[in-house]
Parts: sequence; structure tokens; C-alpha cells
Amino acid sequence: MNTCFRCWAEIEIEAMRANLRTIRSLAAPKVRVIAVVKADAYGHGLFEVARRLEPDVDLFGVANLSEARVIRSTGALAPILILGPALPEERQTIFDEALIPTVSTAEEAAGYAKCVSASGRMPIHFAIDTGMGRIGSSEEEADQVFRAICALSQLQVIALSSHLPVADEDEMYTARQLQRFQAIAARLSPENPPVTILNSAGVMRFGERAGAGDLVRVGLSVYGIAPLEEFQPRFRPAMTLKTRVVLVRKLGPGRSVSYGRTFVTAGKMKVATLCAGYGDGVNRHLSGQETDVLIQGRRCRLLGRVTMDQIMVDVTHLERVEPGEEVVLFGRQGEQEILASELATKAGTIAWEIFTGITKRVARVYR
Repeated sequence: MNTCFRCWAEIEIEAMRANLRTIRSLAAPKVRVIAVVKADAYGHGLFEVARRLEPDVDLFGVANLSEARVIRSTGALAPILILGPALPEERQTIFDEALIPTVSTAEEAAGYAKCVSASGRMPIHFAIDTGMGRIGSSEEEADQVFRAICALSQLQVIALSSHLPVADEDEMYTARQLQRFQAIAARLSPENPPVTILNSAGVMRFGERAGAGDLVRVGLSVYGIAPLEEFQPRFRPAMTLKTRVVLVRKLGPGRSVSYGRTFVTAGKMKVATLCAGYGDGVNRHLSGQETDVLIQGRRCRLLGRVTMDQIMVDVTHLERVEPGEEVVLFGRQGEQEILASELATKAGTIAWEIFTGITKRVARVYR
């Protein structure tokens, strides 16, 4: 570890590989895996994650063209699916760079068809909105739109897609949504093209429903956080977020700590200042929420509000703490572990935001 790092993320690629193996074990045989690496691979670093994980995945899933180009810059040749709608001016580049777009409307399809060379054909995913309300043809219009797309000889629908909005919350609704989607897919194409609807939580609850050749679209679980708590023991968190003690002080009773004077010492207290704050991705909503960090393998409580560049923690119970000591913000140290999902609950958010909120000034160290 470079000792000049003030705040850094240690990322274990082998943990991601193990998580991908677990995902495949939860899904039906011969299911293909789309590793979702959007938003800088959920904060884990898109370039390195894509470069190192390519042999372990069937496709990569990204949000937009710029992310796809980062993957291609690594030399990776795996197919890349663009999960979100593209801007009209991006369509030609998507065809030229052999990317797979997701198409929701006949108008989009016609726009892509115009980009295809005379002898070429463009593979696409046709999206159907079965409950997310974000992209996709409506269930009522799916037949009409699908026929219009199939009439374009320049395009080839290689998969039908949809998205599960509450797979981690409402099992009954999700089961009905899957049934509707499967019925639509069977109606649209008797040839049974591959479908992709199962996300991380969907794989955990309904992985056996995927057919051979279908695709599962997994993000959070690749990075080692299970959206269903009962599955967490089967996954290995890939990231440990670390910082260092920069100052240790003894405060007397009645001393306030941080902005707003929201914390005042009740008695003598030993306080460590750490060189990480919301400028690094420590969520400000963790303030006053009984948030802990790990020092010397023991939990230490956050005091007062998170500031931009520092946080303060109570180390009274530790015999000796020195500036420069390593601190774990989330991850494992000794016998203790703090999950990103634990911090998310305390901050009133989700693990996805904890990961993607880690800023560029935090170094990523791969091992």
C-alpha cells in the first residue's frame, strides 16, 4: 500500500470471480451472464474491472456509449449491451463499433436501421415495459412495435428484455410480472428468442426459471453485496474502503465536535480525526446515525457531522492510537466487518449509492 494514500479502495478481483460463480450456480444451467459495469463498475473502476473480468462473463452491460468505449479501450472483445436508450446522434457509432443497443420504439428501430450498411445487420434487444415504467414498449403495444422492428431487414432481435422493479421487495408481484413477460415473449416469437429480465435479486429468487441461453443481468451481486440479506453469506464483498488516522486529541467534557454542534462530549473523550469525508464519498447522511468505522479491528463511533475532508470518531476505548493508522470505513478488519449495505441503511439509501458515491480522489488499488 502506498503510504501517501489518505483514502483508498482496495478491490479484490478474485472476489468478483467467486461472486460470478455463485450467480451461475443460482441460475438455471447454460444461462448467460451480463455483468453490469455501468457507473464506473459501481465505483470499482470500469477499465480495470472490464479488463480483468472479461474471461468470466458472457457480455458486459453499460448505461451509455461512453462506458462501452472505455471497455473497448481495454482491448476486451466481449459483446457489450447498452442498457439505456441512446441519443439519435450516437446510433451510427453504436453500429460502427459493433455494440448492442436496447430498443423500445419503432421510431428508434427505424433510426438504427438507417445506420446499417448495405450488407450489414445490427443485433438489438427489444425492451418491453412490464412494470418499471422507465424504458420499453408498453405491454399493449409490444406486438405492433415488434412487428414493425421485424419488418426492418437491417435489424435482428437477438433478445427480449424487461426489468424487475421490486424483485428484492415484493416476491408475489415479481412472480406475476415474470409470468406476464414470459407470456408476451412466447406470443411475440414462437422461436423462443433469449430473454433477459432477471437482475441480482431476480436470480436469487427465480434463477431456476431462466431457460438455456437466456441472460441474467447482474450488477450489485457481482461486487459482493446481495440485495436479499439471506444470500449475503454466499457472496464476498470486493471492495474495502480505507482511510487513515491523521490526528488524535483528548477533549474534555462539554466540547462540541464538527459543524452544527450536534455532538457534545459528556465527559473526557479521546477523539481521532480521519482524513476522509463526503468529498471522498462518505455519505453525509451517516452523521448522527450510530455509524461505526474499524480501527485495530474494533468498532469506533462517528461523532458529529461528516465534513468534506474529515470525520471524527471516538477512540476512548482503544489504549493507543497513532496518526497514520489504517481505518476501515467499510469492509473487514480482524474479526469485524462493516458492509456497504449497513452504511446504506444508516444513511437512508441503498448500497448502489454508497458504491457509486465514492469519488475520483479515492485511489483504487487492485489485488
